[in-house]
Amino acid sequence: MVTGKGGTGKSTVAAALALALATTGKNVLLCEVEGRQGIAKMFDVDPLPYEERRIAKGAPDESGRAGQVFALHIDPESALLEYLAMYYRLGRAGRALDRFGVIDFATTIAPGVRDVLLTGKVYEAVQRPRGGRKKDQVQYDAVVLDAPPTGRIGQFLNVNSELAGLAKVGPVKSQADNIMNLLRSPRTAVHLVTILEEMPVQETSDAVAELRAAGLPVGGVVVNLVRPQALSAASLAQVRDDAVDLTAITSQLTRAKVDVDAELVASLVDEGRDHAVRRQLEDEQRALVAAEDLPTYELPRLAAGIDRGALLELAQLLRQQGLA
Repeated sequence: MVTGKGGTGKSTVAAALALALATTGKNVLLCEVEGRQGIAKMFDVDPLPYEERRIAKGAPDESGRAGQVFALHIDPESALLEYLAMYYRLGRAGRALDRFGVIDFATTIAPGVRDVLLTGKVYEAVQRPRGGRKKDQVQYDAVVLDAPPTGRIGQFLNVNSELAGLAKVGPVKSQADNIMNLLRSPRTAVHLVTILEEMPVQETSDAVAELRAAGLPVGGVVVNLVRPQALSAASLAQVRDDAVDLTAITSQLTRAKVDVDAELVASLVDEGRDHAVRRQLEDEQRALVAAEDLPTYELPRLAAGIDRGALLELAQLLRQQGLA
């Protein structure tokens, strides 16, 4: 599971993690549940239907085996129709309910049921038996879920608590129990994505506490969109303290054949000071992340944006740091 505050790049990290796992020879299912078709946009493919579709192939591992990435866009309406067909054999009657808006009504008034349906589809993919009767079904070595943001992750994953007042017995309760057994098992890890800003780091800390209180296994923290760190700590301190030698800067720019004047030098020093202050704030937030005592991974800010090539670059970094 990959979660994070909105704007931290959790969907990008989930996609990169799926690719990283595929480069170790694994078949991976990458799922999304928020209805934004983010996977299709990142991999530049057509919008995903409610079925598993291969979207990428990983690099071969040491044995020559290449894993594959499949994707699945899970929406609550399709999941409920499938659930009704599976447990109650409604068939066409279930589709008729959809036309009357009953499904939308049910998943709106009972969000706990909605989350059971969404996580239930992931559960089915994880529990799929080897050599099953359906020959067209892929058996996955790993499933990566681009989960809801940290503000909702505890509620989303703690499905038993959400269903407590709705279903005491029956198939829905039984499925919720099975899902919780999986989510609380060593087979699951919830990774949190943050950036080095106060609100995302605080929300990450709150989510870690909430997940631990619910008995859900926290994996690691991915610090995303990290800026380059080209200047030493001593240089940064010098800039922050206004102890920069303006004459030396002017001389170096002149040697580089730059048309230099006092205004240009002052502008560069101002930019350097802003960068130094920003770096100091980031270092403070990095220390707070480290205080959570979790494995931490860092991914850089990519100036060219996110496309398939960028995802492969991030996947390689996640592999090198040991997340995959």
